[in-house]
Amino acid sequence: MTIHVNPTLKETISIVLNALNQKRVLVLIGKCTVEYRGRAKSTLSLGDRILIIKRDGAVLVHRPTGYAPVNYQRSGCIFYAKLEENGLKIEAIDQKHKEYMKIVFYDVTLAACLDLEDRGDFALYVTEEDMRKAILVKPEMLEDGFKPILIEKEVEPGFIDICGLDKNNKLVVVELKRKKADKTAVTQLAKYVNNIRKKSKREVRGILAAPSITRNAHTLLMSLGLEFKRINVKECMDLLRRVEERKLTEYF
Repeated sequence: MTIHVNPTLKETISIVLNALNQKRVLVLIGKCTVEYRGRAKSTLSLGDRILIIKRDGAVLVHRPTGYAPVNYQRSGCIFYAKLEENGLKIEAIDQKHKEYMKIVFYDVTLAACLDLEDRGDFALYVTEEDMRKAILVKPEMLEDGFKPILIEKEVEPGFIDICGLDKNNKLVVVELKRKKADKTAVTQLAKYVNNIRKKSKREVRGILAAPSITRNAHTLLMSLGLEFKRINVKECMDLLRRVEERKLTEYF
């Protein structure tokens, strides 16, 4: 671990090159400008920023406030660093996604080159609301040709998460569960489907959408003529994050 407080730019370039060559984590804090081309085009005038370059080539530029990076690039970047007359220039190139970022530091408050290890297990927790939002953004996540038409429809037993039409114009009742679905979820879906069937002349399908399902629940589901669709919760969160990022680029 190498940490320098108020290093000169000449000292900083050595730390930067060492971190990049050895694939260590690099943290720089100081006054810099940022230019970006790729998903959009943006420039950041001079200001105090936190630059993080991770071992896998991901890049994050943070302002002193806010949880989200003001600029970022995904893993796999190629880097070039050079000490120029007016500052220390770092270029990050993402060839796969055709993105380019240039950060120029004019003054550095802290420079750190770190050996970090993280082998901890990661558990992802999402809400059923997150799952619903993801399916509304990308209906094919449930199945090809699915078209949502209503959410949280109130029926006698409760609220249906999503109602829609499939590619054959059949009504589809969707019950979402963020964890492994059990028999209770199946009976809940069955009540919703029966309620809709009494009121509609269309053929009605019932889909239980969850990351997984117990064996007993699946057996009951099949016996009732209902269906199970596996939903990848990580895919839901990745999709929602991309949507949020796309919204942010509209301000660039």
